[in-house]
Amino acid sequence: MMTMQPLLPAAASSSSFSSLNLLRRNPNRSRVSPRALQCSSYPDLDPESPPPRGEIRVNHAGVRLEERVEVGAEKTRIDSWISSRIRGVSRARIQSSIRSGLVAVNGRTVNKVSHIIKGGDMVSCMISKLQPLKAEPEDMPLDIVYEDEHVLVVNKPAHMVVHPAPGNANGTLVNAILHHCRLPIRAFANNIQISDTEECSESSDSDIEEVCADQSSMEEVGIENYEALVRPGIVHRLDKGTSGLLVVAKDDHSHAHLAEQFKKHTIHRVYMSLTSGVPNPSYGRIEIPIARDSNNRIRMVAVSGLNNSRHARYAASRYKVIEDFMGGGAALVQWRLETGRTHQIRAHAKYLGIPLLGDEVYGGTKDMALSLLRPRTPPTYHGHLSNIISKLQRPCLHAFSIGFKHPHTGEFLQFSCPPPDDFSKVLDQLRSISDCCAKI
Repeated sequence: MMTMQPLLPAAASSSSFSSLNLLRRNPNRSRVSPRALQCSSYPDLDPESPPPRGEIRVNHAGVRLEERVEVGAEKTRIDSWISSRIRGVSRARIQSSIRSGLVAVNGRTVNKVSHIIKGGDMVSCMISKLQPLKAEPEDMPLDIVYEDEHVLVVNKPAHMVVHPAPGNANGTLVNAILHHCRLPIRAFANNIQISDTEECSESSDSDIEEVCADQSSMEEVGIENYEALVRPGIVHRLDKGTSGLLVVAKDDHSHAHLAEQFKKHTIHRVYMSLTSGVPNPSYGRIEIPIARDSNNRIRMVAVSGLNNSRHARYAASRYKVIEDFMGGGAALVQWRLETGRTHQIRAHAKYLGIPLLGDEVYGGTKDMALSLLRPRTPPTYHGHLSNIISKLQRPCLHAFSIGFKHPHTGEFLQFSCPPPDDFSKVLDQLRSISDCCAKI
C-alpha cells in the first residue's frame, strides 16, 4: 500500500536542499589523492581446468539455439530476442556470444548486438563460455570524501559500475579502490566462476544482500567467498548511471558492522533526482514491494495488491518535492530510503507517474519529458528545451548524502556531496527557463 505522511527531518536540515547553491562542495573538505598500495592478488583462473568439488560451475556454455522468428513478429534487437528464448542466461552474456561471432542470421554471422531481426529470419546461436570474474587493481582516479584506517567514503561518478559483473569485468569502482588501498579479502576457492542467472551488467542501488549471481549455485561456495572475489569491502551499491556517495569497509569488522546497519536500515541515505512531472501530493511515503519485471530482466517493477508476487520484496521510500519547474513539467525531488532494493527509487518514481529524467528503462524518455514541458512554456523556449533533454545520457539521480555510525568509534558520521556538472547544468537550465516563464 502507499501511505502519505510528512517527511521527518534527517541529520541535515531539509532547507539545505532548497537551492543548488547550498549543495556545493565544501571547500574546506580534505582531499586525499589516490595512492598505489600493495594489494592482495588473486590466483590465476584457468577456465579449462575441471572445477573442484564445491565450486560454482559454468552454466549454459555450448547451449545452442536454432529457431526461426515467427512470421509477422515485430522487428526487435537480436540480443533481446535470444534472451527471451534462452532462460537463465543474462543479456550481457548473450551480447558476448554475439561479439564472439557465435550468432548467425540466415546463415550470416552477425557481431552487432543491436542487429534488428524480423519475422521469418532464421537465428542460430551458441552460448559462449562464461568467463571467470575477479577484481584486480586498476590505476584510476578516485574522488575521496573521507578516509581513515577503517572506512572510505567515495563520490562515485556516473557511468561507473561499482564492482565487476558479467559485461563489466574491469574499470569498476572496486578496481580503482583496490589500487588505492588494501580491502578485506577473506579466503575463497580457486577458479570460482560466477553463474549469470541474474542480469548483472548494471550494478544496482541496493544493499549488499541483493546478490548478482545464481543463489542456489552461490550456496555451494558461500556468499562470503563470492563477495571476496568481486566486491571486497563493498556493503552497498549504486546504479551504473547514478552518481554520488558510497561507503566502503577497509577491514572485516567494519564490513560486518556496516552490513548490519544496512540490514537494520539505520543508515541515513538522501538522494536527489530530476523527474518528469511532479508527484501529487508533493511529499509522502510510498510502501510498495518491488520484484523483477518478468518481461524485462534488467528492470524492476513496483507491484501491489493482487499483482504482488512471491518474489516481490518489501520496499519503502520517502519523497519530497524541493522545487518544481514550468508549472509541474519537471521537479527536483528528494528521496530518503528506508530499504535498499534494486532500482528502488527508479521503480517507485515510475509507480508514482514521475519517472526520472533520462531514465529510458523506466519510462523517463525524452519524448515524455518534452510532452510535459513544451505545453507549459512559450514556443520560443521549445528549441532550448529540446537541446537540454537531448543531452541527457543517464537517469538524473544523485546519492547526495550518507550517514552511518562509525564501526570502531561509534561516532555518527554524515557526509554530503553536490550533484556533478551534468545534473547541475540541467537543473540550472530548467530553473532559468522556469523563472523566465513566470515573469511573462
